[in-house]
Amino acid sequence: MTHTVLKIMMIAGFATVMAGCNPVLRTHGYVPTDEAKPQEVNPETDTKATVLARLGNPSVKSTFDEDLDEDVWFYMRSVRQRYAYLRPKIEERSITAITFNEDGQVQKVAEYGIEDGRYVNYVDRKTPTRGRELSVLEQVFGTIGRLPTDRIGGQQNVPGGGGGPGG
Repeated sequence: MTHTVLKIMMIAGFATVMAGCNPVLRTHGYVPTDEAKPQEVNPETDTKATVLARLGNPSVKSTFDEDLDEDVWFYMRSVRQRYAYLRPKIEERSITAITFNEDGQVQKVAEYGIEDGRYVNYVDRKTPTRGRELSVLEQVFGTIGRLPTDRIGGQQNVPGGGGGPGG
């Protein structure tokens, strides 16, 4: 009997370990339906109103600048895969850019994938702040003796009132 219990516990432990190895897939951004896909927008017939009615609001709109003759709407979607404790990895990314002319007519539809992406190097410099750095003890005990005792008593001649009920 103990041999059978040991086998069951080993199988349960193995199943638990293997369940932790299954990836978790999460979809972020715009999720197209069977009836409405951004790639199916027709530049000859569609306008801003028809695109908005069919696809809904875009993920991102381009800058609204009066000097620009065209407006671009982006519908973005990504699928991330995550294993247990590891950092998530982007498995799939699609960005559909729909360009409109000044009359609101669709000019072109461009499709971008994960292979079109580029890595951007971030600058990790820090902006210095003015003043001196305080230690933890200076921050905790630094206000002792600096509190204005004439304003603590709820006196009525303080500008803005004494504060609190009846003050």
